[in-house]
Amino acid sequence: MIENSAIKFLDLKAINQGFEPELTETLLEISQSGQFVNGEISEKFEKNFAHYIGTEHCISLGNGTNALELILKAYLVMGILEKKDEILVPANTFFATFLAISNQGLVPVPVEPDPTTFNICASSLEQKITEKSRALLLVHLFGRNALSEEIKQLLEKNNLKLIEDNAQAVGSIYNGNRTGALGHSAAHSFYPTKNLGALGDAGAVTTNDLELAATIRALGNYGGKEKYVFEYLGTHSKMDEIQAGVLNIKLPYLDKSNRFRNEIAGTYLHEIDSIHLTLPKAPEQNQPLSHTWHLFTLLVPKRENLIRHLSKMGIETAIHYPIPPHLQPVYRQTDFGELPITERIHQETLSIPLNPILKKTEIKYIIEAINNWDGK
Repeated sequence: MIENSAIKFLDLKAINQGFEPELTETLLEISQSGQFVNGEISEKFEKNFAHYIGTEHCISLGNGTNALELILKAYLVMGILEKKDEILVPANTFFATFLAISNQGLVPVPVEPDPTTFNICASSLEQKITEKSRALLLVHLFGRNALSEEIKQLLEKNNLKLIEDNAQAVGSIYNGNRTGALGHSAAHSFYPTKNLGALGDAGAVTTNDLELAATIRALGNYGGKEKYVFEYLGTHSKMDEIQAGVLNIKLPYLDKSNRFRNEIAGTYLHEIDSIHLTLPKAPEQNQPLSHTWHLFTLLVPKRENLIRHLSKMGIETAIHYPIPPHLQPVYRQTDFGELPITERIHQETLSIPLNPILKKTEIKYIIEAINNWDGK
């Protein structure tokens, strides 16, 4: 066993210590400036992040869920969507994706995933498109790009908006473009556990649509484009200067961190060898950076047994996610149809440690612990 301490699933304290003394210096600078919201630092982040993603506009917000909700609300305000329109969405996702749709009076239509990638399946998507479909909210789950040529063709054929949920995949690349710049709009999360994480909650929208950007900015400012004048029934959602300052420090290091995540994932894929579980599919060879490995997730029929085994070995694990959105209590009166693939994934999914501060000895130890498990 690794001596002295367990292998934590994610040690945020240790990760953020790697950005010192810059973090402390920036926090002190902001505290002494007297400008805590709507300042130059958040403006700088918006420019930096738009440039990084490859879009013309970035609107910084309070969190990733707000980003999803305000995209949808803006499309309603602009007349592109109407209440009760259907929004296609992966069945296998975090609850917030469904929540954003339902909160705007729209209808989530769940689509089954490919169990080898955990992302939405193109053939299943085609079957769910109806005359009421207006958009696809495409989740790049666990860090893996979910867009494909088949999906692009379906969207074009059916004149559907592409809204990206890029909360877990900042930095992933598909055909030379970053996720977050592949569709008409994209929501991003900078929750502390993300690959690009703040010291609190924060989010953003990226887009090349000027009207959409202006509408979202107004909606996040109570609904006003100018002070004390409100055109819409908006909300209050802003990224504060502290979070913007932290993200400005971390952004230049993101690609290096993501490459290291890819190296760890490659080692896992090559060296974990067990008949008692299924590994995720490796990225396509011609798209090596299409996955940023926010999470490394296995399918384990006897999940609880492996959790206990690894816990005894001092290795923390996590479940992403134990209950799929369509089975949450709030939707008990909603008939989403049969979703057996999604339900099996949620019964078997297990995430093992993968983060940029894992040591080679810890990676080797995790692999050996899994390979030595007898399934009991």
